[in-house]
Amino acid sequence: MDITIIICSYNRSSNLPDCFSCLEKQLITVPIQWEILLIDNNSSDDTKMVTTNFNQNSALDIRYIFEPKQGLSNARNRGIAEAIGTYLIFIDDDIRVTENWLQSIFSTFKQFDCDAVGGRIHIESPAKLPKWITTDMYGFLGHQDFGKHLHKMDGIEESPFGGNMAIHQRVIDLIGNFDVEMGRKGTGLKKEELFKGEETDFFMRLAAAGGNFYYHPDALVFHKILPHQLKKVFFLTLHNNSGILTAKADTKTYKKQFMGIPLFIFPQLMRAILSYLKIVMTKGPNHSIRQLMNVYYFCGMIYAYQIKDKM
Repeated sequence: MDITIIICSYNRSSNLPDCFSCLEKQLITVPIQWEILLIDNNSSDDTKMVTTNFNQNSALDIRYIFEPKQGLSNARNRGIAEAIGTYLIFIDDDIRVTENWLQSIFSTFKQFDCDAVGGRIHIESPAKLPKWITTDMYGFLGHQDFGKHLHKMDGIEESPFGGNMAIHQRVIDLIGNFDVEMGRKGTGLKKEELFKGEETDFFMRLAAAGGNFYYHPDALVFHKILPHQLKKVFFLTLHNNSGILTAKADTKTYKKQFMGIPLFIFPQLMRAILSYLKIVMTKGPNHSIRQLMNVYYFCGMIYAYQIKDKM
């Protein structure tokens, strides 16, 4: 088997028909053997029935697998364990692939014998984006675009995003699986569910091990934005949780600290607050969300360092 496409889903069966339908429309110019794994991450809705019904009426080869351990990393790791393809491609149930997507990823692996491939992710919102979501915030909605030309990535400054990423099976033998302590759990509607970082951690490990990364612009997908992702609390929570993860991952011992918090964090927090207030006063609240996200990030770090100090 050449390719296994791994789709992890939790209680979003309504997304699946469109996701599957786009996969049906792939334009393949060379023979490719491929399969689809739908990893049901402990859903309580009709995910199994929707998948089974679609599979019975489609030429696609979809295998349904139930993973009871909650968490996106658990689901992805289960997909890795079940996959029989040489190349593993990960997309989410809210992703709509374009017609040349699969061929572009496959040809990149074949041409460069690389370890990882990423492509473009453009956001697609059923509702008009609020004015306070500026273009520099699109990345937090999953947007990724490194230009119109195929090129090598370093795996750090440029690396694949989770909604459209592919790896060679040998990568797992080299660096292991996704860290199950990281990643979204559940729907991501609650603060404790909205943790990320597992993809960054995975590709940083691969980069450190000397992995080769490539980007193909024709591997284009569209990411369907959900209503809760258009609220300010989503962005603020995402950044606060990122600060928590950063502090938890910090293994350094600091001589200058207060209640376990490194002292250098406090001036960074103050600068972030002053920058936020300046933008509020000069341009208004709707232009200052990016600066407020930075404030929430440092607050998350402070909280996590305090907790670590008490352990």
